[in-house]
Amino acid sequence: MINFNQLEPGIRRLVQTFIESGRPSVRTQTLSERRQGYVDSIHLAGEELPIWSVADYTMEGIRLRVYRPSTEVNLPMMIYYHGGCFVSGDLETHDRQLRHICRDGNVIVVAVDYRLAPEHPYPAAHDDALHAAQLVRRYGEGWGGNSQQITLAGDSAGGHLALVTCLRLKALGAWLPARQILIYPMLDASLSSDSYTRYGEDYIITKDTLLTGYEAYMAALPHGDAEASPLYRDDLAGLPDTHILTAQFDPLVDEGEELYRRLLEAGVQAQCRRYFGVNHGFFQLGGISQAGRSALRDVASIMRDTE
Repeated sequence: MINFNQLEPGIRRLVQTFIESGRPSVRTQTLSERRQGYVDSIHLAGEELPIWSVADYTMEGIRLRVYRPSTEVNLPMMIYYHGGCFVSGDLETHDRQLRHICRDGNVIVVAVDYRLAPEHPYPAAHDDALHAAQLVRRYGEGWGGNSQQITLAGDSAGGHLALVTCLRLKALGAWLPARQILIYPMLDASLSSDSYTRYGEDYIITKDTLLTGYEAYMAALPHGDAEASPLYRDDLAGLPDTHILTAQFDPLVDEGEELYRRLLEAGVQAQCRRYFGVNHGFFQLGGISQAGRSALRDVASIMRDTE
């Protein structure tokens, strides 16, 4: 039984509407409808803040959007991978959040427009994510950034990509980011944690929503593959400072917090913060969610602390 009183008011209204509509499944939507629905929710992120510079680049086949807070140089840089269950999301769906982080964190943010499934199955998004990180490392100083202060960040599928990119960089042995920020990351393709049972039906981003993303992108991989389910990796030791954000009513809350425990056991400096009264996706709901606004400020604060 869902307890609506435990939800923030803005989130409560969204969840009530979802339930009253019969809990519509993404399986009844076309791919274009699913992607357009994500775009149609942009207004829930709040206002579009003006910042000093926003510029789009296409470099070696990868489209990047670079947010700069000022003409200042030697600023920390954040590489951001958007969410969308590997099948949706783009530079526009995350534009308003990244403007906030850029301005309030005094950080150069580089958003990555990686390839989406099912048109581009695994390992397309993973390869694009690593490629983009290498590009930012190589060219970021030209945008005023400090190549020694790179943060990998992302939400949901993007959090997965940030973590796996970090692990790939570690395996290459060339360089590592200074830190990673993982916002309710997708970590376990088996969808086996208890929170999928507790929160997998009623809170808009359902178990089925997440499952269809894995099916579209990773159908050829077994659930236990190291890049399908990075939660179970045995090579977490040596990763950089890691910040994990989770949501109370999220099917992914258990696996995000389990990653935190596994990182600590591996000797990684890690922090985890759970936001109460909200569901998966709240980081993009700053226009209606106090926790969403708080999370934006918290991520910006992490970046300010790098200066």
